[in-house]
Amino acid sequence: MSSILTNNGAMVALQTLKSINGDLTKTQNAISTGKEVATAKDNSAVWAISKVMESDVAGFKAVSESLSLGESTVAVASAGAEQIVDILEEMKQLAVSANSENVDFTKINDDITSRAEQITSIIGAAQFNGANLLATNVDGGSATSLSVISSLDRVGSGTPSPSTITVDTVDFEANLDMTGLTGITDTATAGTALGEIEAFINTAVTGAAALGASAAQLKGQNEFVSKLTDAMKSGIGSLVDTDMEEASAKLQALQTQQQLGVQALSIANQAPQTILSLFR
Repeated sequence: MSSILTNNGAMVALQTLKSINGDLTKTQNAISTGKEVATAKDNSAVWAISKVMESDVAGFKAVSESLSLGESTVAVASAGAEQIVDILEEMKQLAVSANSENVDFTKINDDITSRAEQITSIIGAAQFNGANLLATNVDGGSATSLSVISSLDRVGSGTPSPSTITVDTVDFEANLDMTGLTGITDTATAGTALGEIEAFINTAVTGAAALGASAAQLKGQNEFVSKLTDAMKSGIGSLVDTDMEEASAKLQALQTQQQLGVQALSIANQAPQTILSLFR
């Protein structure tokens, strides 16, 4: 049956062309934006996963910044501790030389006092952004440790919980109190001072080693967070980014289908014209 009111062939051809145009528009958007899943309507499940992961990436960026700040704080304290060890070794040499009778005890004592003052100065200056791991109170208040956020741990769909690395103060301010150091006036006091300086050296070496271990831990964790962030970005990309090779091939195919669809619609629209020949 032919009808001039209802053209079934044209309706089918029109629906096909609309579908092709829709796919073509979607492919062109994917190519122009670089994302196959740019909005929730493209794929709601994948979009939701990607957004959660993107929020985690942003969180890990803040973690990395915190670790870098912690690294710098510990590095400053570690440098100060190592310098103090060197100065104490110099003080030890002076104390050893004072165990001879034919030396200037006053000059040696003045040199040791000068180095002791230098140690006190280093302890006070070894701070970064207001945190000093050589002082009794890290922040000038009551804190005796530095807490550095090191990770965001997520189990399933639960809320991520932060993990921290705690770096305790080595408290050189109290443990290396130079004010009580025995003054050298003769070989006897030189021997006493040598014993005190040796104890200070052991304390300083232990503290410097602890700071070095903390610095290595923070550095290693920061490197891990950096690699983890890169892996998460790669994972997000594999979910939402456009496969350009596939999109290019699909675009060519859709453009060809569009041309054929236009021709099919044109042929279907001409069909009612043939009915006119029946009335000639």
